[in-house]
Amino acid sequence: MTALKRVARWTDWNGAGIEHLSVLENASWIHAEGVVIGQLNENEFGLSYQLHLDLDWRVREVRIQIANSATLHIWSDGRGRWVRGDGTEIGNLAGCVDVDIAATPFTNTLPIRRLKLKTGQTETIKVAYVSVPELSVEPVKQRYTRLAETRFLYEGISTSFSAELEVDDVGMVLDYPGAFRRLPPA
Repeated sequence: MTALKRVARWTDWNGAGIEHLSVLENASWIHAEGVVIGQLNENEFGLSYQLHLDLDWRVREVRIQIANSATLHIWSDGRGRWVRGDGTEIGNLAGCVDVDIAATPFTNTLPIRRLKLKTGQTETIKVAYVSVPELSVEPVKQRYTRLAETRFLYEGISTSFSAELEVDDVGMVLDYPGAFRRLPPA
C-alpha cells in the first residue's frame, strides 16, 4: 500500500495564529506532524508536534517542542497506559487513550476517528490534555456526540465548555466556532 498523505491548515478564530499539518497513513501506522504559531491568552508561542498513531487512531507516541523552550515526549500502549522516556509510568493518565493538545484542532480528530460514533451516539472519554505553552499534561473528561454525518458536539466536562464541530469526510475539523477555522487548500 502506498502511503496516503493529507495536508490541512487552520487559523485561529481571530486570525492571529496558523497551523500547518501533514498526516501520512500507510498499512502499518499513521504519522501526524504539525507546526503551530499562535497565542493563548497573553502567551505567544511557536510549537511543533508529532503524533504516532496505530491504524485504529489510538495514540502511541507524542512529541511536542515549544520553540527554544519546553519539550514533551511520552508514549502510550494505545490502551491507556502512558510512560515517560525513562520508562516511568505516568499514573494520573491511566485510562487516557487520546491526547488533546490545546493549540490544535487536529487532536479532536483522534476520538472522532477512533470512536466511530453513529449519528445520535454519545461517548464520554478521558484524554491526556496538554496545555500550551507549559506542556503540562493532565487527565480530563470530554464527551463527543455525533449530531450528523459531519457534525459533532464536543463537551469539556470539567470546564463546561462545548462547541459544535464541523468536520470533513475524514473527520478533520473544518470549523471550531470561537477557536479554529480550516483554510482552503492553496
